[in-house]
Amino acid sequence: MTLCTPARTTNRPRIQRPHSPPDGPRRFRLAGADVSASVAVFLIALPLSLGIALATGAPLQAGLVAAAVGGLVAGRFGGAPLQVSGPAAGLTVVTAELIQKYGWRTTCAITVLAGLAQLALSALRVARSALAVSPAIVHGMLAGIGVTIALAQLHIVLGGTPQSSAVDNVLGLPAQLARAHPEALAISALTVAVLLCWPRLPGRAGRLVRKVPAALVAVAGATAMAAFAGLAVPRVDLPSWSSHALPGLPEGPVLGIAAGVLTITLVTSVQSLLSAVAVDKLVAARGDRGQGVPRSRLDRELAGQGAANMVSGALGGLPVAGVAVRSVANVSAGAVSRASTMLHGLWIVLAALLLVPVLDLIPLPALAALVMVVGIQMVSITHIRTVTRHREVVVYAVTLTGVVLVGILEGVALGIAVAIAVALHRLARTRITREERDGRHLLHVRGQLTFLAVPRLSRALHQLPRGSDVVVELDGSFMDHAAYEALSDWTAGHLAHGGTVETTGPSGVRIAEHAPVTDSASHPCCRPWTPWHNHQCGEKPTETTEPTETRQATGLHLASGIGKFQRNTAPLVRDELARLAREGQRPSQLFLTCSDSRLVTSMITSSGPGDLFTVRNVGNLVPLPGEESGDDSVAAAIEYAVEVLRVESITVCGHSGCGAMQALLGGSPDDPPTPLRRWLRHGLPSLERMASRRHAWARISGRLPADAVEQLCLTNVVQQLEHLRAYEPVARRLAEGTLTLHGVYFHVGEAQAYLLSGTDEVHGYDDVFTRVMPTDSLEAATGDVPTDHLEVARAS
Repeated sequence: MTLCTPARTTNRPRIQRPHSPPDGPRRFRLAGADVSASVAVFLIALPLSLGIALATGAPLQAGLVAAAVGGLVAGRFGGAPLQVSGPAAGLTVVTAELIQKYGWRTTCAITVLAGLAQLALSALRVARSALAVSPAIVHGMLAGIGVTIALAQLHIVLGGTPQSSAVDNVLGLPAQLARAHPEALAISALTVAVLLCWPRLPGRAGRLVRKVPAALVAVAGATAMAAFAGLAVPRVDLPSWSSHALPGLPEGPVLGIAAGVLTITLVTSVQSLLSAVAVDKLVAARGDRGQGVPRSRLDRELAGQGAANMVSGALGGLPVAGVAVRSVANVSAGAVSRASTMLHGLWIVLAALLLVPVLDLIPLPALAALVMVVGIQMVSITHIRTVTRHREVVVYAVTLTGVVLVGILEGVALGIAVAIAVALHRLARTRITREERDGRHLLHVRGQLTFLAVPRLSRALHQLPRGSDVVVELDGSFMDHAAYEALSDWTAGHLAHGGTVETTGPSGVRIAEHAPVTDSASHPCCRPWTPWHNHQCGEKPTETTEPTETRQATGLHLASGIGKFQRNTAPLVRDELARLAREGQRPSQLFLTCSDSRLVTSMITSSGPGDLFTVRNVGNLVPLPGEESGDDSVAAAIEYAVEVLRVESITVCGHSGCGAMQALLGGSPDDPPTPLRRWLRHGLPSLERMASRRHAWARISGRLPADAVEQLCLTNVVQQLEHLRAYEPVARRLAEGTLTLHGVYFHVGEAQAYLLSGTDEVHGYDDVFTRVMPTDSLEAATGDVPTDHLEVARAS
């Protein structure tokens, strides 16, 4: 069977639509790993929930209510199965300010309204838009919240009472140090020491005892010390549940309450979605590769968080959000389903009902020290290094300072303003230098060419002598229409006066030809990169019927093509290839695509020598590790690219009309086991994925695929990306954040590339292929891409 044979229709598997009803009722299964993970998370969540409630000034029971609701409601209805939700340290400052201004009952009502707003945002499917916020702003916001928390809790650690703002806490710190309470300070010091030292216990015994959460050990140790030593320190006082305060009608200025709702909605949503993304990365890097754990569905996760906030506020609990610390513990403990999150909420309920006498023994300074350490850890050195490396430390610092001095919304607004200013500065910062070398004038343009740089560009161009030989070197990735027109108009005028103009990229490779066509390239369509098969610069292949004549003609075409390369292309790339020969190859990505002759990788990706490490096979398949049956060529290429060449990304590129996919659809178990059939068995998971109701049906720029072949071609790209994540080097680099995966679908007939959405940062896929538009037509194409391309049909 050849790859160009049309697909048969007789033996195709029956493909069920995504909305088809399930075959039968699902049975609830509880894995042992989920039970043990829920206990580990519960032991961490219990003291943290009490500490966060203490830091906000809310009733301590409110922290337990939020933890229980986060586990039971968000765990059941959320879209991130292994994410643990509950009261978050990032909400401490917001909630404390609301309680101080409007009281506890109104704060609960604001929490309900914020949950309702999250449900509305989920219905609008804007969850993924929250990930567009600059990481520098998000990290700066969390760091500012952490600083504010630490300053407030430091007063309780010293035996005092925190002030209403971070500035007041700093100003009051010297007086608080002068009248520090020795008992509270001793309890706090013990708690901090255990928190810091427990994860670093050495040896085999240390590895065993470290399985007990440090937060639990620290609070338990401080409680035991206070009880045995008889220290006079304030302790937890859980009132009767019969007197628990429930929400009331909002009382206060409408604009103030609206600002509170907006703040809680913003902080809880962004924190939860970022945490869900991080959980996906952790699951992918786990030893079991996250087998059986579905990817996070962000819109559903936002809806789950909204429902949890409505229930928590209605029951008198704190605002709820996805929490990174508890989620990391859940993933590390081996949880495999949302049952672990829900069970942890159940344990919180039982503890709140049955362990009140034990909880009342906990010293408040121990909880304050615990929350203070959490606040300090929110100022992450890793995040500071990252934003510094990307030259966004100013955005980070302004956001952090604004959150500490003014407030969260104001600080975030300042961060966004500074981020926009930095982006405009980079866009407008264009350096133009001129020099003369070997009788030629070199104009070097470094940076982005926008209309803001046109006056300087025009001035520099007109200073060049008429009739001279000019080389314009563009060292940037963007040129707008105004700059293009200015450069083109000047070029036309300079050529009219007898001069020559050569436009090159940063490495000196020519990117435009303005000189007259030479004899060596006499045909008007001939350019250095275009002598491909059936083109040959206008030369038609000789029509022959004899096999010998056909082979001779093919050989002549091959020799002719090589000759044109030596004559036209080799002079342009010789310096670059010589550099690559000296320095070795350093490609930026591994490009895995089909062997189909219609796919020209350098043409599709506009790449040149040294850019791509390319692997081609029938059907662009990535066999799972250990499944290649003696042929480890693909696995070897992946290992070499990831481990040795240290590529930054891996791209799987499928295409329309793929003969391998047609052969899969038209295959039969009775087909002889030819080498082709043995190879195509690696595509059977793609066939199963397309027929499964557990996965989304791929869409292509807002529409369903035209037929089953195109559907399988799209699905195959997504499935092979999943296979890539099963390779240990790939999973490790993904967890480190040094590697990204991308999916591309090339429609041959349309000459149009489509990019699989959701493959950055998340390392998960929406199964939506979005059309890639030319840079200079993005603005015009905004209305051409349907807005419903994000509406993915999923299994019911």
